[in-house]
Amino acid sequence: MSAALPAPRIALNDGHRIPQLGFGVFQVSPDEAERIVGEALDAGYRHIDTAMIYGNEEGVGRAIASRDIPRDELFITTKLFRGDHGHNNALRALPASLERLGLDYVDLYLIHWPAPARNAYVDSWRAFEQMRNEGLARSIGVCNFLPEHLARLQSDAETLPAVNQIELHPLFAQRDLRAYQEPLGIVTESWAPLGQGKYVLDELPGIAEIARRHGKSAAQVILGWHLQQGLVVFPKTVRRERMIENADVFDFVLDDAEMAQLARLDSGTRIGAHPRERN
Repeated sequence: MSAALPAPRIALNDGHRIPQLGFGVFQVSPDEAERIVGEALDAGYRHIDTAMIYGNEEGVGRAIASRDIPRDELFITTKLFRGDHGHNNALRALPASLERLGLDYVDLYLIHWPAPARNAYVDSWRAFEQMRNEGLARSIGVCNFLPEHLARLQSDAETLPAVNQIELHPLFAQRDLRAYQEPLGIVTESWAPLGQGKYVLDELPGIAEIARRHGKSAAQVILGWHLQQGLVVFPKTVRRERMIENADVFDFVLDDAEMAQLARLDSGTRIGAHPRERN
């Protein structure tokens, strides 16, 4: 069994802890998921992020089952599809995901999108609270929630999300949303942390020079930028050498000037759907 990565674990508002660096499987085909997740586990990753809509939960589960890694060393996340919103639908969706994953529980279950036009995310959240209390999910959270959605949970639910997973990268740093949820104890996870290939990392102003200075790649610099801000990040790749490179980010520190230089890249450029429009 390979040694786990030296990723710090961040405290959640429910008393659990989450590895700050993980491995994502967005757009990993069902046929490839078992091999790719197995390679990630072999490389030391212990935090795996999937979703029902990715269609690869079964492959993730087979990879986990094929490795001799104690369950308490793993942190597995999956997500509720927006078409499964509603109390009863959500109560059926998580057990189905657990069956595909071959697990008794997930470490984190997330509402994938607020889907505000459906007006059912509060009912879904109440089901999440029930499933957490039943031990099917250790922690519960949301994805792509704006302050308006979080405020409804604050007023209408018993507990706040432990996590909000949002699009976040140097061109879209989401400072206002992070400033809203941080006092609530909601940890921010970054999806598309490297921009999902929508821009060339080395061509971002100043990135190549910072990378050269630290003897790192542009991707490693950007992952370091996420980690130093206390964000949880799970880059996705299908290449083993890139998995290893993405994990080699704990031996350098960006100084204040470099962090400020990266902060200036924020242009408010969203590359994914807007949460108000994804229904």
